[in-house]
Amino acid sequence: MKIAILHYSVPPIVGGVESVIAHHARLMSADGHSVRLIAARGDSMNDDIPLVRIPLADSRHERVVRVKEELDRGEATKKFESLRDELMTDLQAAFASAEILIAHNVCSLNKNLALTAALHQLHAAEKLPRLILWHHDLAWTTPRYLTELHEGYPWNLLKMDWGKTTHVVVSDLRRDELSGLMKLQPGSIHVISNGVDMERFYKLEAWTRSLLEKTHLLDSLPILLLPVRVTPRKNIELALWALAGLKIDFPHAALVVTGPLGPHNANNIKYFEMLVDLRKRLGLEGSVHFLAELSDGFLPDEVIADFYRIADALFLPSREEGFGIPLIEAAFSHLPAFCADIPPLRKLGSGDAQFFPPDEDPARVAKMIAGHFRTSMPARLAMRARVSFRWETIYREKIAPLLAEKG
Repeated sequence: MKIAILHYSVPPIVGGVESVIAHHARLMSADGHSVRLIAARGDSMNDDIPLVRIPLADSRHERVVRVKEELDRGEATKKFESLRDELMTDLQAAFASAEILIAHNVCSLNKNLALTAALHQLHAAEKLPRLILWHHDLAWTTPRYLTELHEGYPWNLLKMDWGKTTHVVVSDLRRDELSGLMKLQPGSIHVISNGVDMERFYKLEAWTRSLLEKTHLLDSLPILLLPVRVTPRKNIELALWALAGLKIDFPHAALVVTGPLGPHNANNIKYFEMLVDLRKRLGLEGSVHFLAELSDGFLPDEVIADFYRIADALFLPSREEGFGIPLIEAAFSHLPAFCADIPPLRKLGSGDAQFFPPDEDPARVAKMIAGHFRTSMPARLAMRARVSFRWETIYREKIAPLLAEKG
């Protein structure tokens, strides 16, 4: 699908809307769409996402500023009409062959009302592609803009439904405001929130990103991290049984075991086979991830550090540890820790970790972990944000279906 995205400016110009546009364009392009940006300022994102520059679409162009000064006084003069008409010509050329036009804020704010009016006239004349109006801010419901607004044309274009358009807002608050302003049914307005690019936010390694794509781990909650080699003394079977119990309260819980098989004992192969069989018997094949199945040898420290940042808790049921460095790494990562009550781990964790005997009933261990995630507000917020506010999730669940709708 050919998609045009319109705003006053685009990255690398810094701004909240500009940032959102960059994420949208990247995700749409990655999904196979042909995307172009249309703005006065900014740059092409890459060869696949070009910028069509329209200088008069700026909010800061000298002519636009002069016209805005008149409009702020309630005067829609010939200068406004001339600017609007020139923009109509520029816009038609920029939208050529586009199937969808997404206009961010330019039909919500009075930063360039000539641009708003040009779009309206083209839309009324059925000379635009399918039009999606993406509202981040609304001038008519924001007190600081009210002194610049006046009843009548063109100011009322910002508070009237143009017909045959799709309205998108970024929050329930904006939906309620837009519904009241334009007399629209709330259910007819799409609410699509902004998000976070976890890969960039955490600066994840390429190797980490590959493993996350294979495991779909980021859709899990909570994620328990077991950063050990696969060897019997690590008591990994308890982790599997405990996860099975945890999934009663948290059906999407997952466990990731980062290490390879222990290198010095052939019995480790039999132990791993036992764990894989146990995973199958417990119905955990999509929830227990042995990275040894996906990657040969030890993962680099940078990749292990990524998994500490991604995880919700450290789970360390070892029967033996000489020191217990994962507990310290968890501390550096601000992760809660659930550990076997053995001397090295008890010494390190003291009263700042939760402990259980290595032979504890898995149901009790699961109850301990579930209690934490039910009561910890930071943990609940972190899990909800990761599942609901990643850009990839927002695109998959909200934006892609919107683009697929019939115009």
